[in-house]
Amino acid sequence: MRMEAFVYVDYDTILARRIIKLEKVMVPVKVALAEIQRGAEEILVESELIEKLESGRPLRIKAGFDPTAPDLHLGHTVLLNKLKQFQDLGHEILFLIGDFTAMIGDPTGKNVTRKPLTTEQVKENSNSYKEQVFKILDPQKTTVVFNSHWMNLMTSSDMIRLASNHTVARMLERDDFDKRYKNGQSIAIHEFLYPLIQGYDSVELNADVELGGTDQKFNLLMGRELQKSYGKPQQSILTMPILEGLDGIQKMSKSLNNFIAINDSPKNVFGKLMSISDELMWRYINLLSFRTVVEIQKWRDDVAGGKNPIEIKKDFAEEMVERFNDTAAAKQAREGFENQFKKGKIPEDIPEIKLSTVKEGIPIANVLKDAGLTTSTSEAIRMLKQGAVKMDSQKIDDRSLVIMKGEGHIFQVGKRKYAKIFVI
Repeated sequence: MRMEAFVYVDYDTILARRIIKLEKVMVPVKVALAEIQRGAEEILVESELIEKLESGRPLRIKAGFDPTAPDLHLGHTVLLNKLKQFQDLGHEILFLIGDFTAMIGDPTGKNVTRKPLTTEQVKENSNSYKEQVFKILDPQKTTVVFNSHWMNLMTSSDMIRLASNHTVARMLERDDFDKRYKNGQSIAIHEFLYPLIQGYDSVELNADVELGGTDQKFNLLMGRELQKSYGKPQQSILTMPILEGLDGIQKMSKSLNNFIAINDSPKNVFGKLMSISDELMWRYINLLSFRTVVEIQKWRDDVAGGKNPIEIKKDFAEEMVERFNDTAAAKQAREGFENQFKKGKIPEDIPEIKLSTVKEGIPIANVLKDAGLTTSTSEAIRMLKQGAVKMDSQKIDDRSLVIMKGEGHIFQVGKRKYAKIFVI
């Protein structure tokens, strides 16, 4: 299955003639390393990475994305931003779409066997990445490849050889496998193949460096081991932190409805970013903003000196909207938010409240009562009937409304009661 509509440069041609030509990297190693280290969780092995940088040749930087959903979200851009930094430093980006591995299902962090996707789902989701990824990366300096290109050609004997490079005992060292095994939960044999295939991708691509989230460390190390087994130089590994969703607790995920999609409207991106807590704001800025370290520290100093964090948040939200759209859309989104804010006369120092639930969401009456905006659910229902409740400056009267897990909104009851409420 080769999705030619999305492949910008043919894989065989790249290997044969190196279509993407990059000049010798001239950035001083000390400067490059400082940029690479920014926001990173861990570099393995750093001395090896320094040696590769000192060679002066453009490095092959790999990151894999399984097309399990049609939209990329801000959590994905933590890796994309780091790829962009490598790209700006003169290195070649290998944007790997795991169309083959997506049909296995990544077991990372799962307590049950993940359902594999169909070929049609994978193709549809892969094609949707096209316009999204190049909102950050330079298409002229990015090689896009699918791992089905080599995995579909692998014979059964090839797969047996690949599987012989690892043991069941080592697989069970993975935290998620270990927990499931000890809890008596099933682990399907094909799930053991996922980290092997992800690692083998690095063998095929001759990756110098592979990027991934901290939850992918086991799979990234697999790439190093397999490259050694196949007689190739071992890749360095760079792990990035996992970005929390709007709830500030769980990993940003579409399934948890706590995400901000790259393709969200400018208004929604701006509004969702304004809904995050002041504490979470700094986490987002550190991982997502392209502002310099000096600029971010200036923001921190300003807040410490008494500046309202909402102004910093607006600057950051405008930066994010501009990145995925344009300057005009970013300014319009900011003006729209500020006008709505003024029109609703919402105080800037409203309390922030987190309501937890094990269910998918909390009924609106319970949200208002649990947040202390009403004394009871019956009062909440009465206020809804009277049109005395607003959510994000809009009147609401739907008593069946459920605030879903991962959502955050500004609520007003009557004229004087306000709260920024997050359901987690």
